[in-house]
Amino acid sequence: SIGNLPSIVEGAIVALGIEGSANKVGVGVIKYTPSNKNGDSTEEKYEILANPRKTYITPPGVGFLPRETSQHHQQNIVALVRSALNEAKMTEKDVSVICYTKGPGMGGPLSTCALCARTLSLLWEKPLIGVNHCIGHIEMGRVATKCKDPIVLYVSGGNTQVISFAMGRYRIFGETIDIAVGNCLDRFARHF
Repeated sequence: SIGNLPSIVEGAIVALGIEGSANKVGVGVIKYTPSNKNGDSTEEKYEILANPRKTYITPPGVGFLPRETSQHHQQNIVALVRSALNEAKMTEKDVSVICYTKGPGMGGPLSTCALCARTLSLLWEKPLIGVNHCIGHIEMGRVATKCKDPIVLYVSGGNTQVISFAMGRYRIFGETIDIAVGNCLDRFARHF
């Protein structure tokens, strides 16, 4: 089983995902249809049904701070959930599972989104899955490219890692411990 989902799922799964690890908050609705196990050639299928988002923008030269970013997410998250469901032409009854970014990221914004996800999970009586932010990015790329076992150089503002998928799980072969490549590039760009 995955998280608290049953190990055998029949038919399509509709996931409502909440991401807010930094200055952008978004709510996506994805429909996953597994491959048919009856031996025919039906391939697994992913459909992005909705992906509304809002970005917290600070004045030029000023970085975003956790408290203000959290407040931005709090002010927008409910409307984004409604917008995502409307865009996907679904209601909470159609949702199979609630997912949210568990980390890494900024603590305040992550907490805001986790609280929203937990609340929806309880209200709608749906399973809840915390997703690693880095793995979420890699999985999107894997789905888009149909790559089975990728080796990835993951570079973001706060993380740089060499990650591989093998034997059913992701493994980190190396990562920065002082400054991430993305953060280094951000600092360099601000300086010049």
